[in-house]
Amino acid sequence: MKFEDIEIWKKSARLSADLYKHFAEINDYGFRDQITRSELSIPSNIAEGAERSSKKDFIRFLQYAQGSCGELRTQIYIGVDIGYISQEKGKKWIQTTRELSAMLVGFVSSIRKQLKT
Repeated sequence: MKFEDIEIWKKSARLSADLYKHFAEINDYGFRDQITRSELSIPSNIAEGAERSSKKDFIRFLQYAQGSCGELRTQIYIGVDIGYISQEKGKKWIQTTRELSAMLVGFVSSIRKQLKT
């Protein structure tokens, strides 16, 4: 399976690019660095896991991606509170991270079922 064909990877990479562009001009380097690290971590972990030789490794990296979704969602909430992100964009991005988390849970369940057969 090529990671480029995985819908979760595609969706998370689009989100990452969107967020990265949004924060390119923010001078708060600490916040910008933290949020861009967590956003880049989602598609990166999916890709790394897909390139591993075992399904157990793949699951582990998908779980890392899910953790990064939670981290990113937290940072989006904070970004909205401090005025770096508009309410509208914040709601959209929070919804996307929730969708990604749900997709990751389902994908992990699917792979676990394959391991049992």
